[in-house]
Amino acid sequence: MPKLGVNIDHVATLREARKTVEPDPILAASIAELAGADSIVAHLREDRRHIQDRDLKILRKTVKTKLDLEMASTPEMMKVALYIKPDLVTLVPERREELTTEGGLEVNLNIEGIKRAVKLLHDAEIIVSLFIDPDIDQVKASHKVDADYVEINTGMYSEARSSQDIEAEFAKVLNAVKIAEKLRLRINAGHGLNYKNVSRIAAIPEVSELNIGHSIISRSVFVGMERAVREMKEILDSFRQPI
Repeated sequence: MPKLGVNIDHVATLREARKTVEPDPILAASIAELAGADSIVAHLREDRRHIQDRDLKILRKTVKTKLDLEMASTPEMMKVALYIKPDLVTLVPERREELTTEGGLEVNLNIEGIKRAVKLLHDAEIIVSLFIDPDIDQVKASHKVDADYVEINTGMYSEARSSQDIEAEFAKVLNAVKIAEKLRLRINAGHGLNYKNVSRIAAIPEVSELNIGHSIISRSVFVGMERAVREMKEILDSFRQPI
């Protein structure tokens, strides 16, 4: 079965809406872990719109499972990563005007720059994942820059509405996963996944972890963080491989 990474960004988004101290993303991370989350995901954006530097420092000390830091490969963010030393860094694209990450990293056209970033992180003994669209060229480029993981962007699959579009987007994800597996890349997936559409992605045996944030945090408003995480874990647990 795939593991579950819980993204706590939107807890911090709610806090920053009032520039106050609650809700606390640190507490959310602790509850998520107690409920069965296998990792905690946090995106430190350059404009600090949700997660703050202080949050990361505390998370590094308190997360018991695995801390996955999403970030752009800028000099500033690289310094933060080398200081915090998360268990995993996921390099993502970032634009100030976007509401959330809108697409995958353009690895194929920036091989040398991303390869330097990957090496710098590897030298600090940090595992590196690249958030990429389900595109064969991007998968191959990720292999060329020596990434450990690719995280396949499931955004287009999640946003598809007609049966034809859903099948087409799922086929892209599946194809990208198969190519990544052949290249011996480890594979995560995420973006836009929710309680209704996650099953097909979770059923792909090569996918090791699904990173989910907005859907879990949204549900937690009504049922609480612990139950929201447990319900998602139950869905993923249903794909446990027989011994």
